[in-house]
Amino acid sequence: MGQIFKDEQLNEFGSWALAYIPYGGADFGEIAAVADEVDEGEESAFYAAWVSAGDRLMAEAETALADGHQESAKELFLRASCFYGVSYRPLYGEPVDSRLTAAFQTQIRAFDRGLALFAHPVAPLHIPFEGTTLPAYLVPAIGHENETRPLLILTNGYDSNVTDLYFASAVAASRRGYHCLFFDGPGQGETLILKGVHLRPDWETVLKAVVDFALTLPNIDPKRIALSGWSLGGYLAIRAASGEHRLAACVADPGLFSMSAGFGKFLSALDLPPGATTCLGDLDEGVLTKVSAMIAAHPRLTWSVTRRGYWVQGARTLRNFLKSVDTFTLDGRIGLVKCPTLLTMAEHDSLSESAPEVYEGLRCPKTLIRFTAAEGAGDHCEMQNRSLLNRRVLDWLDITLQS
Repeated sequence: MGQIFKDEQLNEFGSWALAYIPYGGADFGEIAAVADEVDEGEESAFYAAWVSAGDRLMAEAETALADGHQESAKELFLRASCFYGVSYRPLYGEPVDSRLTAAFQTQIRAFDRGLALFAHPVAPLHIPFEGTTLPAYLVPAIGHENETRPLLILTNGYDSNVTDLYFASAVAASRRGYHCLFFDGPGQGETLILKGVHLRPDWETVLKAVVDFALTLPNIDPKRIALSGWSLGGYLAIRAASGEHRLAACVADPGLFSMSAGFGKFLSALDLPPGATTCLGDLDEGVLTKVSAMIAAHPRLTWSVTRRGYWVQGARTLRNFLKSVDTFTLDGRIGLVKCPTLLTMAEHDSLSESAPEVYEGLRCPKTLIRFTAAEGAGDHCEMQNRSLLNRRVLDWLDITLQS
């Protein structure tokens, strides 16, 4: 598919919303209309165009609500939350841009307004965790809201938040008959943007608090709790399952062995000796200087590492960032996973390349599903055909949780 936005990086940010079309996040024409307002490389224009569209949707929602059209208002509020959520992706980094904070807060307000209009209203939840709380939502199974059903917990990745989880997975899961609990952990969404809490590798600690909380909720089958993580959440989900054995199933989209696995192709251009990337934080100064220069020369890498990466992981230097990256690994943990586990592997997703290694390391019942470009699902997290991913994952969960 050709680019919608003129700039390659802004197109990556903006086209993310295409995955949400089947689930009420946007329509193609709306995304294309925003793209027409953005000049090449204009981050401020990108932000302004998405916020303007979000404001329009919010105003339409208020009018619909005042006129008694509750269903339309619900859809419009939720759609607005998607637009605000896309707007600030180019602005990641510290110090936190005030525009990012403003758009995020409006995004969550719009999201909450939409969820409150459900036939069975959904309210924000707060999961106690280490002196603070993690934002969460429980969307009940459609048509089974007051029945005891299996629970699917959704965990995020590196730069998404709760509204992304709703559109990407929760809508499909609730339609299929799953109660769906999704949250932002340390380094994600509100905990990062508003509270300054950074990402951590020991997701088994995070998930223990989430499962403890889930078991206090009504209509949850404690023997049928599953966990699904996307993007970096593919690592986080497996890491969590290695220590949280109340799970009946785990899904990793993709199967990601470590955070450093995503650096493979990038560092291969430096012709490093075998094993040199085992401990990225120990690279010698000469190599580190080359890495730094490569990052500085590439706008996408600058955003990914020195803006997003430093911020999410609380790093101030490249070496500190890479040392942090080294801690996000399944080494010594993967064999501890006990529940049936599903891994995904998309054809053109570099983060998927370690999926066979994860598969080989697992000692539990395991499944690997490959997605191809011919299916329109060969990209990262199958974002151009997210409905295909959801069908296959939910089919697997249906079978796994019945047995």
